Amino acid sequence: MTRPAIYIAITNHGFGHAVRAASVAAQIQKFCPDVLLFLVTQAPRWLLESYISGDFVVRSRAFDVGVVQSDSITMDKLATRSKLEDIKQRQRSIVAREVDFIRQNRINLVLADIPPLAAPIARSAGVPGWMMSNFGWDFIYRDWGEEFQEIADWIGECFGQCDRLFRLPLHEQMTAFPVIEDMGLTGGDPRYDLAKLRADFQIKTSVEKTIMLTFGGLGLDAIPYNHLGRFPDYQFITFDSNSPDLDNLIKPRDMVKSSPSLAEYSRLRPVDLMPLCGRVISKPGYSTFAEALRLDIPLVSLVRSGFAESPILIEGLENYGFHQILTAAEFLTGNWEFLREPLNPPRLSETLDKNGSKAIAEAVVELY
Repeated sequence: MTRPAIYIAITNHGFGHAVRAASVAAQIQKFCPDVLLFLVTQAPRWLLESYISGDFVVRSRAFDVGVVQSDSITMDKLATRSKLEDIKQRQRSIVAREVDFIRQNRINLVLADIPPLAAPIARSAGVPGWMMSNFGWDFIYRDWGEEFQEIADWIGECFGQCDRLFRLPLHEQMTAFPVIEDMGLTGGDPRYDLAKLRADFQIKTSVEKTIMLTFGGLGLDAIPYNHLGRFPDYQFITFDSNSPDLDNLIKPRDMVKSSPSLAEYSRLRPVDLMPLCGRVISKPGYSTFAEALRLDIPLVSLVRSGFAESPILIEGLENYGFHQILTAAEFLTGNWEFLREPLNPPRLSETLDKNGSKAIAEAVVELY
């Protein structure tokens, strides 16, 4: 019997798409240990390994650009359009090359989050082409005006070749896709004993006074760490390697690298520490929102202009989670008194399905 092989194409934008695709890949591997996973991405291997415990192959390719950014907030639309036009011009050669790879490796399925070319690649290779996301890039670019309409139309044509879309919560309508199945939230599950985590990382504050700062793979250059000194009785946690050394700022990744006694935490992720926190401060991003909502962790989110997904994410957060919404000025130059203010409760009493990663993986495994 031929070993099942899956080609998982991940959009080339930050860490969020890689996180949710890897969370699904981990579940696929759990249900079908013999599966051969090809992760087609330029995301760092350490990030993928923090979610996928077994073997997998990385094929370093980028079929889209997402949005060119200098950090998690600042976008370069001109550079984005230039790179998209280059990819569009090379579509035929990109598809041909990947079809050869799929056939040589006897791959049975293309699962994508959510590079548009993955759909025509699967169609040309003669294998099912499935996708997962809460938005399509056509939706993002169409909001940027007339100069992006042709690119958005091309992306929509690619998405129209998708055989099956797993639409995640906090989504736009995604009308370019012919077949849509709604799924629950994706994300990883905390994997460490919480009491041991508190002891090993010397977290002595209460949950209410333990705050995580996380802005994804692109980071945020302007994080005003100087404000932390106003809260000496609080403990802050960051995975930002460029953050300063402060008495009330814990940098778990740096601690693991410098201390052999913490070697067991080499694959530590923000989601592993979220249950110790009373608030997670972030920018609008599906994966951070989804993992916090799955764990019922309150979120403090900055607003983000010029990115059509952001209002949808903010509305979803207001509907389903305890939250605070900040302007850039409140975060960058304010006094951060929002930390002492009560959280806003969710608007809706209903909750979101939290089993998206498992459900998508189960659908994949049914092919075998």
